[in-house]
Amino acid sequence: MRSTQIRSTFLDFFTTRGHRHVPSSPLIPSDPTLLLANAGMNQFKPYFLGEVTPEYPRATTIQKCARTSDIDNVGRTNRHATFFEMMGNFSFGDYFKADAIAYAWELLTQGYNLEKDRLWITVHQEDDEAEQLWRKIGVPADRIQRLGADNFWDMGVPGPCGPSSELNYDRGPAFGREGGPAVDGERYVEIWNLVFMQSMRGEDDDNGTFPILGNLAQQSIDTGLGLDRLAAILQGVENVCSTDLLLPTLTTVQELAGRDYPGSGSGSGKEKVSFQVVSEHARSIAYLIADGVLPAKDGRGYVLRRLMRRAIRHARLLGIDQPALAPATASVIANLGDVWPELHHQASLIEQVVIAEEESFTRTLTQGTRLLNAAITRSREGRSTALTGETAFELHDTYGFPVELTIEAARDAGLTVDEDRFTALLAEQQKRAKAGGKAKTAEALRRQDAYRELSARHGRTDFVGYDRLDTETTVLGLISDGTVVPGADQGRTLELVLDRSPFYAESGGQVGDSGTIRTTGGALLEVLDTRLGLEGFHVHTVRVSEGEIRAGEQAEALVDGPRRDAVARSHSATHVLHAMLRRTLGDHARQHGSLVDAGRLRFDFAHFSALDPTQLAAIQALVNDHLLDGPEVHIWHATRSEAEAAGATALFGEKYGDQVRIVDIGDFSRELCGGTHVPHGSNAGPVRILGEASIGSNLRRIEALTGRDALTYHDTERRLLEELSALLGTRPQNAPDTLRKRLDALTTAQQELARLRDTELRTRAQQLAASARTVPGGRIVTAKVADLSPDEVRTLATYTADILGSDHAAVILGTEHDGKALLTAAITHSLHNTGAQAGQILVPAARLVGGGAGGKGPVASAGGRRPGALDQALALAAQDATQVLGQ
Repeated sequence: MRSTQIRSTFLDFFTTRGHRHVPSSPLIPSDPTLLLANAGMNQFKPYFLGEVTPEYPRATTIQKCARTSDIDNVGRTNRHATFFEMMGNFSFGDYFKADAIAYAWELLTQGYNLEKDRLWITVHQEDDEAEQLWRKIGVPADRIQRLGADNFWDMGVPGPCGPSSELNYDRGPAFGREGGPAVDGERYVEIWNLVFMQSMRGEDDDNGTFPILGNLAQQSIDTGLGLDRLAAILQGVENVCSTDLLLPTLTTVQELAGRDYPGSGSGSGKEKVSFQVVSEHARSIAYLIADGVLPAKDGRGYVLRRLMRRAIRHARLLGIDQPALAPATASVIANLGDVWPELHHQASLIEQVVIAEEESFTRTLTQGTRLLNAAITRSREGRSTALTGETAFELHDTYGFPVELTIEAARDAGLTVDEDRFTALLAEQQKRAKAGGKAKTAEALRRQDAYRELSARHGRTDFVGYDRLDTETTVLGLISDGTVVPGADQGRTLELVLDRSPFYAESGGQVGDSGTIRTTGGALLEVLDTRLGLEGFHVHTVRVSEGEIRAGEQAEALVDGPRRDAVARSHSATHVLHAMLRRTLGDHARQHGSLVDAGRLRFDFAHFSALDPTQLAAIQALVNDHLLDGPEVHIWHATRSEAEAAGATALFGEKYGDQVRIVDIGDFSRELCGGTHVPHGSNAGPVRILGEASIGSNLRRIEALTGRDALTYHDTERRLLEELSALLGTRPQNAPDTLRKRLDALTTAQQELARLRDTELRTRAQQLAASARTVPGGRIVTAKVADLSPDEVRTLATYTADILGSDHAAVILGTEHDGKALLTAAITHSLHNTGAQAGQILVPAARLVGGGAGGKGPVASAGGRRPGALDQALALAAQDATQVLGQ
């Protein structure tokens, strides 16, 4: 059964049983506690927590997932992958254990025709109910095993959790030992995990354990059936890389390597691992980039970079010296792009990112290898048998050099690596990072608990701000330091929740509204910001300007209208800028982040080189031309699938429901968007691009002004130009040419002045050299000079030493500059070749003037804050120079 049929069989089974088919969410989750989408339940987390009422009681998905917790097992086992498709069915307070178990058994044994006697079941060690349900359905007791932590599921962060029951398939004696999944996970491979979602977990302690905080509002079901693993079983192949999901990519890697992948039970184990790592990671890389992840030094970008570097390293181990990631990811796109269209849409971006990263890492490998070889040489010279853990950690942390390569190179040189020390240093770094985030997490959890309390009590916020800027409302609750409080006095800053709000909550890059709230009790509140505490739940940050505020009071809320209008202009301008960038640079130049504020915007997009002034000017002109045409801004609603079919652009990382809001600007921009906009494009302009810059690998940022702020900036520039023109004595249009001529003349004059100054210094050097006095071992020049800069004093000393030629000689000059004492010493090259250093002459003298000496070689300088001691310092330096010459 091919993977396309496996997917359709799963979805058909559950949709005919009342489950809503929900599209996969992006790999960049909307949940701030998650780095990447790692389970099918991620997008349903608010439903499990009771924060949002689901539109449907049952759902089914095929979710894109990325997990790197088992990255080192890829290729070493038959079942692990860093990217996979998780087929799942979900119940939100509808059915529970009995139905979930019955569905899974029916689909596996009848839909996929798996042999019943090869299916083994595991349940949590305390879950008597689950075991009884499996026995009732016909599974013999000797094929049901009870396990501990392996049968308890959570996301690895605070959130929903619960006991689970896993369905495992016996692949036969060729894959391992008898005894069921408790004995051998390779032979009895887990294919489907049924999670009985019923609890809420807290934050890990230092030992990696976590508390159960209580029960969820309703019992729910979350299941995950791994497409890769099921495909390997149904297609009768050894591992996931041999399924139709990855076989075309594995074939591409074989062609690049110039040899075949070792078959089952044959060939080098290391070679098999490398073939599988390159193939499997290529798929992960393609999907991550397609969903908006770009290589970076931290976060999800670091996950991608790690996968790419690991794949490149294993390609090199296979003897692939040419670029490997571009052809490997291209095969992924060709094979899976029809199922996941985003791969085709982002094909150009994927290709350019992997090419740039592979070129960069190739340079890193070269540099790291050079540093590693130097460390190996030092170890050998020191008669050490091991490289230190510090060396391995520095290569890993500072230069991005994989520790596996360090270990392998050391082994080839007959050395070991202190892996325990490396691991300890890595753990210390991770512990520091975790400690830094723990306090923030704890604070965020307290706030979330307060939001949930108020949300459970009062429901979602009724947002009326699309149609009006003021409304009568009720103060539902107040939150201070993460705690719900009954009231607050004048001067306090806290968070406030209303039943109805005209204030837009920050989202989609658009800043939150500000304004005022006045209660019937006489309190006046300044609204500083508005954001989403939970989905559909607005939280207002307020300062009590007058009176006292109490929960339950009636109030009037008023948005700052001029600021809202300015923000709307920026938002509409951002949409047009996005459209013009893609038209000018290519479809890959999609939005990767934005800030939409009053009178200004910041726009992040994918691109691979800087935009020159000509390109920026052309893009700015296109944006303003389209806005000046006055295109209508039309807002409409549709299902997500209808919007996508109509060509609407969905932004990376944004979460959308089944019903979406679409913003059309003319016939050139159509985006899913929940923000506020102007009615016509002409209301948004003008737009003035201030510049662009890099903010990461293959990621650029444009900053611009809009509306009145753009006009004000233009007026300021105009006034500056007029002032400059007046100073130059010319008209504004002639100012550049006039200034250019003046600068050219100034450069010529400066060059002539420098030539004359240099001639003067050489003449003074001749005079100083003539004043040299003879001492045992050579000659000395000592002088106090004036009217020279520090650089000129240094030049004068050097010229004087050069004139003294091949003699052993020292020149010591002193001057007062900006109220400080300055000493400079220069020695002839013949003296320097004996091992003498100019700095030796100045160290004691520098202390006299209250400073220190610096510089190695034939010239050195010293300085201090005691210019009155300059004569004494020169005399002391002359004595020290005499000793140096006499050595």
